[in-house]
Amino acid sequence: MADGKGRVSFGRTVIYTGADEINEKNICDELAAALSVHAVNRAEIQYLYDYRRGKQPVLGRTKEIRPEICNRIVENRADEIVTFKAGYQTAEPCQYVSRSDRDISDAINYLNDVMYVCDKEYGDDVLVDSFFTCGTAYRMVLPREGGGRNEPLDVYTLDPRDTFVVYSRGLGHRPMMGVTVAELADGRQLACVYTETEYFEIIDGTVDRREANLLGAVPVIEYPANTCRIGAFEIVLPLLDAINTVESNRLDGVEQFIQSLLVLKGVDFEGDDIKAVKDLGGLGLPAEGDAFYLTQALDQAQTQTLKDDMYQAVLTICGMPNRNGGSSTSDTGAAVTMRDGWSEAESRAKRVEKMFRRSEKQFLRIA
Repeated sequence: MADGKGRVSFGRTVIYTGADEINEKNICDELAAALSVHAVNRAEIQYLYDYRRGKQPVLGRTKEIRPEICNRIVENRADEIVTFKAGYQTAEPCQYVSRSDRDISDAINYLNDVMYVCDKEYGDDVLVDSFFTCGTAYRMVLPREGGGRNEPLDVYTLDPRDTFVVYSRGLGHRPMMGVTVAELADGRQLACVYTETEYFEIIDGTVDRREANLLGAVPVIEYPANTCRIGAFEIVLPLLDAINTVESNRLDGVEQFIQSLLVLKGVDFEGDDIKAVKDLGGLGLPAEGDAFYLTQALDQAQTQTLKDDMYQAVLTICGMPNRNGGSSTSDTGAAVTMRDGWSEAESRAKRVEKMFRRSEKQFLRIA
């Protein structure tokens, strides 16, 4: 990012395996192959996390002409997009209801109570925030030792930079193994791997621990934001970079106008003389001499039009409502909803909800 140029990414790569079964014989080879794909995903996820936090390419911007005037303005629209999407998606906590004709209200109430005790509401917020940032998120559910009926399980929201799921290439693409990776104090890499039947701890490619997985399922569940696993602002990264560049150039233009170069025609000044002129605040010239400032003001109106056009494109592509605030005496509620983009925001949220539901069903089967 030293040259101020951004990068373009195209969503996270799904990790597949052609193995019919993952066991002690092939676990190390399968893990090594999966980690090579995950390394690329991890680098892209880290870039998106940093981008949302404000570490954007414009901070590496340089100028060849008058390099002393080089503003680096981050207009963090990425955080605006993620914050709006996450807030709109999870404004209310997730509640479970029965779709059965039978009266199972006691069981449903118990399930909701368990999730409340596990603080799943907070976990949902972190999960949604994560998959809108980087395109995917992960959750793990495990039985709590000694938890009893009141606290029977633990629900964890995992860091997508250190977590992934490997799927079968066969029909249905069932999860074959879930992996979380950590770095030990001595610098070695620990991979905790769950298959449907076993749990492995692998340190630097060697199985260090192996035991049965009594759940009978991979307890790491992926929550993709969409089928491409692409973040909410990832698809408009070039536009966001362009907005930063325009705003930085705009401030450069103002500063360069204020600090315009003084042109002396037919007059020869030394460096100390120029300093004396600055101190005195005036300039005396011979009759044949002339002095004027070399200025070229930036057209702020056209610049604002360009910026507004790019920002409007960002809102349209990301499915966010605009801030036009237009009004008409004939406006109805439905007309405002359609005109200002709220209907599009709602339809996008419903699509995300379908993806979320699919993963949530998998989570509930294990829970």
